[in-house]
Amino acid sequence: MDLHTALLFCATVLPLICTPGPDMLFVASQSLGGGAAAGLRATAGVCAGYLLHSLLAALGLAALVAASPLLFQTLRWIGVAYLAWLAFKLLRAALRPGGLELRAAGARSDALRRGFLTAVLNPKGMMIYLAILPQFMRADAPAAPQAIALSALFVAGCALVYAALSLLLGRGARGGGEPKLGGRRRRWIDGVAGGLIAAAAGKLALS
Repeated sequence: MDLHTALLFCATVLPLICTPGPDMLFVASQSLGGGAAAGLRATAGVCAGYLLHSLLAALGLAALVAASPLLFQTLRWIGVAYLAWLAFKLLRAALRPGGLELRAAGARSDALRRGFLTAVLNPKGMMIYLAILPQFMRADAPAAPQAIALSALFVAGCALVYAALSLLLGRGARGGGEPKLGGRRRRWIDGVAGGLIAAAAGKLALS
């Protein structure tokens, strides 16, 4: 895999990782309830869940490419449509007022196990592996190594972002209270993420 493809993939999935969703909210709740250590355990669980997705994607996409290049291209265009739809939702959300509450969860919860289940059952994660990865894979090259490499980049991005979030919120939790992602900041994040994802969808559709 060339460096340009890897950087383009990272630029596409990073806004998805940073957009508040089931994974991020679960890690945030664990960090607020049990400190940074609980948040890091939740992060490890989420990454483990995506590693399972990685294995299934590597095996499944390899079989898909071997069986039907046409079906592979169909899946590619489904991914473009998904990115466009997600960008639309984020841009629409950016126009709506209101903040986002980050609620603390009990410190005794099994953060590792629940983080694993959160990632495995997360529809956004499934779509990344089933519809977005094919955008960055060459049909004339072995699919499994490409899927594993792209999956590793995605899991590494999740680990970095969620670990940083765990440390930040875990430190803030010591002061008491439950922080809120203010309406202006939340709208700014949604707007930037939506714009980046829309640009990625357009570039992939034209490539």
